[in-house]
Amino acid sequence: MGDINYEKMNIQWFPGHMTKAQRMIEDSIKQVDAVCEILDARIPRSSRNPDIDRLAAGKPRLIILNRIDLADPEITSQWRRHFECQGIRIMETDAKSGKGVNNFVPALKELLKDKLADYAAKGQKNRPLKVMILGIPNVGKSTFINKAARRKAAIAGDKPGVTRGKQWITIDQSLCLLDTPGILWPKFDSQEVGEMLSITNAIKADVLDKETLAANFMLRLRDMYPDALRERYKIEPEPEMNGFELLEAAAKKRGFLVSKGEYDIERMANTLLGEYHDGKLGRISLEKPK
Repeated sequence: MGDINYEKMNIQWFPGHMTKAQRMIEDSIKQVDAVCEILDARIPRSSRNPDIDRLAAGKPRLIILNRIDLADPEITSQWRRHFECQGIRIMETDAKSGKGVNNFVPALKELLKDKLADYAAKGQKNRPLKVMILGIPNVGKSTFINKAARRKAAIAGDKPGVTRGKQWITIDQSLCLLDTPGILWPKFDSQEVGEMLSITNAIKADVLDKETLAANFMLRLRDMYPDALRERYKIEPEPEMNGFELLEAAAKKRGFLVSKGEYDIERMANTLLGEYHDGKLGRISLEKPK
């Protein structure tokens, strides 16, 4: 992000269920033919389990970039190329509307055609493929599975690591999915990961200081999408302004007064994050491939 000075934040986030969940995934990965990871298309790096390359070593992989309706299409194309260069098959979906979900079963059968041929050669033509589904909380994993299964099959839970065991879900006679709890893997040694997950609502923003989070988000928008600030908040993002000054300028335009001459930064922070979640700032991605 260049030489922008982001405010430092104290991130209070220690997912205690991490080890237990990781053990469950390590045990179950032996039972599956492939691993499918659902990422938020706006933050493919921060929404990715950093242990997955080690955990899924040797297994065919499919990455689903979900929420493409909220992401910048040009940046999504860059991520597609980035993952394909690593030999990982990519799908793009918007699970909420169902866009792209119909390609899921054909993509898996193509990915696992050697395995299917192997089963057929052994006389196990009707043996179903088993695929593990991974994803952080609030990435749309349950919505995706329910759309793929064409019924309410997965239990939705937007709490990180919502307490439930693994679930086997039959999609059709040829495919079973192993749904795993939505788990946050990053230990947030990187402030950026914590911020990205908060801005996109994977974790509740109250884990971080919301005003600082929104001020840093303003700087990212100024750097990557200045027109969104001009159009939505009618402000001119000057290079010398810091994030809090940008928030204050937007609060001023919105008329969020606390008292004469003092503007409500907290209200503006909530408004900014809320309008981003609702897609009112346009299609905005927060990470590009390095």
